Amino acid sequence: MITPQNDTARGKNFEDKQIVFGDDAKRGWTNEVQLEAMDIEGIDVAVLYPTRGLRAMVDDRLDPEFAAAMARAYNDWMYDFCSKDPARLTGAGMLSTYSIDDAVGEARRCKEQLGFRAVFLRANPLVDHQWQSEYYEPLWHALEDLNLSIGFHESTGTGRNQVGERMEPNFMLRRVFAQPIEQMLALGSFCGGGILARHPKLRVAFLEANCSWLPWLLWRMDEAYELDGDVFAPGMNENPSVYFKRQCVVSIEPDEAIATDVIKQVGNSNLVFSTDYPHVDSRYPEAVNYFLRLPLSDDDKRKILWDNCRNYYAM
Repeated sequence: MITPQNDTARGKNFEDKQIVFGDDAKRGWTNEVQLEAMDIEGIDVAVLYPTRGLRAMVDDRLDPEFAAAMARAYNDWMYDFCSKDPARLTGAGMLSTYSIDDAVGEARRCKEQLGFRAVFLRANPLVDHQWQSEYYEPLWHALEDLNLSIGFHESTGTGRNQVGERMEPNFMLRRVFAQPIEQMLALGSFCGGGILARHPKLRVAFLEANCSWLPWLLWRMDEAYELDGDVFAPGMNENPSVYFKRQCVVSIEPDEAIATDVIKQVGNSNLVFSTDYPHVDSRYPEAVNYFLRLPLSDDDKRKILWDNCRNYYAM
């Protein structure tokens, strides 16, 4: 059963976004619309993640064959969508983890046949295995071998337990907590659960959930590793923060002014930019301008807007 969610309360922000996105919606969110939006923002290349697609696999009772078919259908559609201008548009492929063999096979198809540069998963696992469990090892091995990045993107609405649902029916508070906390848990599995220690070539992104929580979480995990790592992380030989800095990125919101403190604490090599178009919390059509007004150095901006993205997606 899908977690109940209060979608009915719509306020000024929602109404304002109907004006901003109204014409785009009437035109069906086509690839022409996407490219025009990129032109307005001054964006050369975009890697596309889903909106409704994040809710395609949110019920642990899904038949594995059906789930795998949904992933293939979405990825075929995304390939066609990007074919309008493949030099500027590329997709992140959907994977079904209801069968890990299906996930591995679809990841391979995404890279070798569709030319995608990444695949995505929800941050909260949809099967009864935490990310650091043995169940997912074939997938992490395959992504390393394929040189294919993986991005985690959370959403509201799920058939699995999610932190944000404790805040219902207050959708405002659900969104405050669901995305960042689920991403923090996923990041902990990868950096503190030994995944990155076992897979040193795996590249992982935690997207559209802010970045300002990052310095505290890395400090907290490093402290935990110092105290209990000999018992609970025997396969690791570095602090969790070392694995993060070597293999992970987190996305910054265009108006996330407190991110200046993240750069002071963590550096500027692990942050990437996202407009969050066309969601209701996007700053479109001024997302890039919001970001450029942040009190960051030119080096910070260049790395976040291009260098780090290029490295993460192996462009």
